[in-house]
Amino acid sequence: MDDHTLTETRLSLHGVAESVIAGPQYRAHGTIRLGVTPGGFGGVKLGLRVAGTELVWDGGRAPLTGTLGALAEAAGVELGTAGNYHDSPDLPADHVLAVDPAAAAQLADAFARGEAAMRAFAPDETPVLWPEHFDLGISVDEVNYGVSPGDSTHPRPYAYVGPWTVPAQGGFWNAPFGALRPLDELPDADAVAAFFAEGRAAAG
Repeated sequence: MDDHTLTETRLSLHGVAESVIAGPQYRAHGTIRLGVTPGGFGGVKLGLRVAGTELVWDGGRAPLTGTLGALAEAAGVELGTAGNYHDSPDLPADHVLAVDPAAAAQLADAFARGEAAMRAFAPDETPVLWPEHFDLGISVDEVNYGVSPGDSTHPRPYAYVGPWTVPAQGGFWNAPFGALRPLDELPDADAVAAFFAEGRAAAG
């Protein structure tokens, strides 16, 4: 999978997550939290979810094609972010979705692998997919643990450990926010959980 296709798919899914699911959910239920669902992600209160290359709701579904605005209209929701954060793509209504099936499957696998790892690593925590950054994470003892589908600095999915007090880079700590490990190097949930455990030990 080339980085361009993965990035275009990630950006489109991010737009759906924050403007078609999280924003309408916030206006109806007061929460932006999303979670991992079979083949993708969805609202924790609003019955909208992405499964593969489709948006699914009770009694209907629509392909992730055309514009964000048309997709929201098909689902019967008002397009728009929650408006209570600033660091996000906030794609316009006329943004044309570009969701490659193989890339969507790879990103869904990253979230599923991450959720399984977090539940094994910290069973008392509930992983949350935050729409503004479009990453899945938990916080334990002032350390963030999560999985990102990629971003502007690292285009491919990765796991991360981010202490609230960021340590100096060196050794385990190889990123400005703490540590990251490409998911290509962590083949299953057990390997991701082991990386989290290594981060907990390094964070002290």
